[in-house]
Amino acid sequence: MTSTIETRPPLPPFTRESAIEKVRLAEDGWNSRNPEKVSLAYTPDSRWRNRAEFATGRPEIVQFLTRKWAKELDYRLIKELWAVDDNRIAVRYAYEWHDDSGNWFRSYGNENWEFNDQGLMQRRFAGINDLPIKEADRKFHWPLGRRPDDHPGLTDLGM
Repeated sequence: MTSTIETRPPLPPFTRESAIEKVRLAEDGWNSRNPEKVSLAYTPDSRWRNRAEFATGRPEIVQFLTRKWAKELDYRLIKELWAVDDNRIAVRYAYEWHDDSGNWFRSYGNENWEFNDQGLMQRRFAGINDLPIKEADRKFHWPLGRRPDDHPGLTDLGM
């Protein structure tokens, strides 16, 4: 009988380089805006705090992301490594989106991640603040989906 253990490289303990890769893979997943695909990066019993909302497990993560991307239209995200230690990664990020009335926002946040030995995120704690912006003040202009490799990151954008 063959046993399949779900893994999601890179695996902890993380180096600075492998943590940067993990952060970019997370950014790419979220920019897909595919809740089911994104949920697979988390353990089946993953625990989240996102702002004042709590989710446990992949089904709740899918529900959360489905609601999020129904509200946050034309969502584009950039994540950047802040710190790494063993199986934990801290990131900072910003994303731009608009609501169904055409009001644009840039949301700034920080996340703390903890991974299991298979590289799946078992805990995610996120704090986020929304800043109303004018459409002309947007900085994230790539086509929906993965941020191009040559698009500036947060530091390069002065954020």
